[in-house]
Amino acid sequence: MSQGMLLPLLSIMLEDAGVSSDLNGINSAAMYIGIFCTMFFIEKPVLRFGYKKVILTGIALVTMSTLLFPLTHSLTAWFVLRLLVGVGDSALHYASQLWIVSTAPSDRRGRYISLYGMSYGLGFSIGPLGINLMPLGRAVPFIVTSIFFIIVLLLVLRMSNEWPERSAKSAKSENRFLTTYRVAWFVLIPGFLYGLMESSMNSNFPLYGLRMDISQHWISLLLLSFGIGGLILQLPLGIWSDRIGRKPILIACGIIGAAVFLAIPAAGNQIALLFVLFALAGGVVGSFYSLGLAYAADLLPKSILPAANVIASIHFSIGSIMGPTLGGFGIQYVSINSVFLFLGMAFLLFALLGLLFRPKPLSAEG
Repeated sequence: MSQGMLLPLLSIMLEDAGVSSDLNGINSAAMYIGIFCTMFFIEKPVLRFGYKKVILTGIALVTMSTLLFPLTHSLTAWFVLRLLVGVGDSALHYASQLWIVSTAPSDRRGRYISLYGMSYGLGFSIGPLGINLMPLGRAVPFIVTSIFFIIVLLLVLRMSNEWPERSAKSAKSENRFLTTYRVAWFVLIPGFLYGLMESSMNSNFPLYGLRMDISQHWISLLLLSFGIGGLILQLPLGIWSDRIGRKPILIACGIIGAAVFLAIPAAGNQIALLFVLFALAGGVVGSFYSLGLAYAADLLPKSILPAANVIASIHFSIGSIMGPTLGGFGIQYVSINSVFLFLGMAFLLFALLGLLFRPKPLSAEG
């Protein structure tokens, strides 16, 4: 909900203030710079304090930062606040994802991580609706969203704390990261693509929509349809991946996603057709990140999973930083359709790489 609301809402507010699309995109990338930087130190706090305490710290940081946005118009201040939101988001997501993939049984891992993806998608779908609260006051969307954060924080307080499994003291951290890339390079790409797609759609699509004479109301509903598509297919894809295998599901979704993104520019501003395309795109690529994590857990021993999650989150952050930045420059200097053409080609390339990947799972000892 945090990312789903802040990305389009702040993009629209900056657009209305006359900020250029390239500067708008750079400012949007700040959240993901925060996520990226957090990945270089988050593993140790989780190992030391446990999943619960890191999740609580992340929620508190996101809540406080969100409440400060309406108090200033400064681009610099917003950049810093977005960085802090990114740090908080990164902490709570890393701990949540690792908690699930480390404890889920292998034959139901896809289903369990898909339930996590569904909750993420639900929040991301609801978030853009905060745009419609703007007429009630500049601060209202931020206050309403923060109330939800506080409710979740109170729920997490009731949970028991747990800690991830530690790797052997003799194992060097560099070896864990190199092993992850050697064994599971393909399953780490979905994190990058998901970050690229998510940040581009939520930061750049509002700019695309406004230039295509699509109202703010329809922009928020189209982003909602994108999230709903992911909600509908998240669990079925997770279950199918348990039965058929992660690789064929990821490749098929990559091909369909590429075709849909490449078709969006042809739809113009036809709202009904855009609704169908957005729902389909969200459905097939909305579970990329969670399926990638489940696939990594299939191939790697539990002691290496924290390192794999760090890498996946770093890839997600890099994609998320590149998304709004490249999209903003593309809209400004190349073509209004450049965002969707770029996403289409990226998912097509991923599907082709999948045909070359030959997984070799490691033993429990690595």
